[in-house]
Amino acid sequence: MTLIETDHTEGKIAKAIENQTSKLPSDLFLWAALASIGASAIFKAKGEKHTALFVGQWAAPFLLLGIYNKLVKLEGHDRKDKNLQETKPQFV
Repeated sequence: MTLIETDHTEGKIAKAIENQTSKLPSDLFLWAALASIGASAIFKAKGEKHTALFVGQWAAPFLLLGIYNKLVKLEGHDRKDKNLQETKPQFV
Protein backbone atom coordinates (compact mmCIF):
# COMPACT_ATOMS: atom_id res chain seq x y z
CA MET A 1 0.00 0.00 0.00
CA THR A 2 1.42 3.37 -0.97
CA LEU A 3 0.82 6.84 0.36
CA ILE A 4 -0.50 9.21 -2.29
CA GLU A 5 1.02 12.70 -2.26
CA THR A 6 -1.11 15.64 -3.32
CA ASP A 7 -0.12 19.12 -4.45
CA HIS A 8 -2.16 20.72 -1.68
CA THR A 9 -0.60 23.66 0.14
CA GLU A 10 -1.97 25.40 3.20
CA GLY A 11 -3.85 28.68 3.01
CA LYS A 12 -2.69 31.95 4.55
CA ILE A 13 -4.69 31.49 7.76
CA ALA A 14 -3.43 27.94 8.33
CA LYS A 15 0.15 29.10 7.75
CA ALA A 16 -0.28 31.95 10.23
CA ILE A 17 -1.71 29.59 12.86
CA GLU A 18 1.09 27.08 12.30
CA ASN A 19 3.72 29.81 12.55
CA GLN A 20 2.40 30.86 15.95
CA THR A 21 1.70 27.41 17.40
CA SER A 22 5.11 26.08 16.39
CA LYS A 23 6.69 28.65 18.72
CA LEU A 24 5.08 27.04 21.78
CA PRO A 25 7.02 24.33 23.60
CA SER A 26 5.41 20.91 23.23
CA ASP A 27 5.48 20.13 26.94
CA LEU A 28 3.34 23.21 27.68
CA PHE A 29 0.25 21.23 26.70
CA LEU A 30 1.22 18.25 28.84
CA TRP A 31 1.64 20.51 31.88
CA ALA A 32 -1.68 22.23 31.12
CA ALA A 33 -3.42 18.84 31.01
CA LEU A 34 -1.83 17.77 34.30
CA ALA A 35 -2.77 21.12 35.87
CA SER A 36 -6.40 20.70 34.82
CA ILE A 37 -6.46 17.20 36.34
CA GLY A 38 -4.95 18.56 39.57
CA ALA A 39 -7.35 21.49 39.69
CA SER A 40 -10.24 19.10 39.08
CA ALA A 41 -9.13 16.95 42.03
CA ILE A 42 -8.95 20.02 44.25
CA PHE A 43 -12.45 21.13 43.23
CA LYS A 44 -13.76 17.60 43.83
CA ALA A 45 -12.18 17.54 47.31
CA LYS A 46 -13.83 20.89 48.07
CA GLY A 47 -17.21 19.43 47.09
CA GLU A 48 -17.59 21.46 43.88
CA LYS A 49 -18.63 18.53 41.71
CA HIS A 50 -19.75 20.43 38.60
CA THR A 51 -16.69 22.67 38.51
CA ALA A 52 -14.45 19.61 38.99
CA LEU A 53 -16.07 17.88 36.01
CA PHE A 54 -15.85 21.01 33.87
CA VAL A 55 -12.15 21.62 34.59
CA GLY A 56 -11.28 17.93 34.40
CA GLN A 57 -12.59 17.73 30.85
CA TRP A 58 -9.95 20.22 29.71
CA ALA A 59 -7.20 17.58 29.88
CA ALA A 60 -8.13 15.82 26.62
CA PRO A 61 -8.29 19.02 24.52
CA PHE A 62 -4.93 20.15 25.93
CA LEU A 63 -3.37 16.82 24.96
CA LEU A 64 -4.90 17.03 21.48
CA LEU A 65 -3.51 20.54 21.09
CA GLY A 66 -0.13 19.13 22.09
CA ILE A 67 -0.39 16.52 19.33
CA TYR A 68 -1.32 19.24 16.84
CA ASN A 69 1.63 21.31 18.02
CA LYS A 70 4.02 18.38 17.55
CA LEU A 71 2.64 17.63 14.07
CA VAL A 72 3.05 21.25 13.04
CA LYS A 73 6.67 21.14 14.14
CA LEU A 74 7.37 17.87 12.35
CA GLU A 75 5.15 18.06 9.27
CA GLY A 76 4.09 21.71 9.04
CA HIS A 77 3.58 23.78 5.92
CA ASP A 78 7.23 24.88 5.88
CA ARG A 79 8.37 21.37 4.99
CA LYS A 80 5.78 21.05 2.23
CA ASP A 81 6.57 24.52 0.83
CA LYS A 82 10.33 23.81 0.82
CA ASN A 83 9.77 20.49 -0.96
CA LEU A 84 7.60 22.19 -3.59
CA GLN A 85 10.23 24.86 -4.23
CA GLU A 86 12.90 22.20 -4.71
CA THR A 87 10.82 20.17 -7.17
CA LYS A 88 9.44 23.05 -9.26
CA PRO A 89 11.38 23.70 -12.45
CA GLN A 90 13.23 27.01 -12.49
CA PHE A 91 12.76 29.03 -15.67
CA VAL A 92 15.50 31.49 -16.57
